[in-house]
Amino acid sequence: MSLPFIIIAVVTLFAAAAAMSLRNLVHCALSLVVALAGLAALYLALDAQFVGFAQILVYIGAVAILIVFAVLLTRSDATPNQAILAPGWFTGMVVSAAVFATLGWAALNSTGLPIQMPPAPLTTVKNIGDLLMTRYVLPLEVIGLLLTAALIGAVIIAMRDDAPGTANTKIEDGRLKMEKPVLPSSPGGVS
Repeated sequence: MSLPFIIIAVVTLFAAAAAMSLRNLVHCALSLVVALAGLAALYLALDAQFVGFAQILVYIGAVAILIVFAVLLTRSDATPNQAILAPGWFTGMVVSAAVFATLGWAALNSTGLPIQMPPAPLTTVKNIGDLLMTRYVLPLEVIGLLLTAALIGAVIIAMRDDAPGTANTKIEDGRLKMEKPVLPSSPGGVS
């Protein structure tokens, strides 16, 4: 192991622990961003460029920022009064360590592990991009259309038509039921 790998791994572990244990939600979300960035740096250090860049684009660029905005827009000023650790945390740690040790022992003593590591395949982001734009262009376009349709469906479901003068609908017992339209009140108070 090299020194940069150890530093990145330690920072990632501390950020993940902070994301689980801090009491402020904004600090937890920012610690999660640092942990995800550490994972991306580990992927890049291991010469897995595609996975590292996908980690940066998808998890840091989209999911983590979405979590930060959701926390900032929906947070309340009340701080939780619960303890950070559950009452049986020590038992959970012992069971987790025992399961980890058992799985590690089974994996290292498995006959399925090769004795010699095969040479790493030469897969770069350029090779993957060339394949996506030549051989797999049709599946890529179909996935793009599917995601666009899902996004449009999510927007339609999320929109609510609560404007005055429009009919509201409800689903009761599996049937669509129309309610009376809401009429705007007149300036004199009589409707």
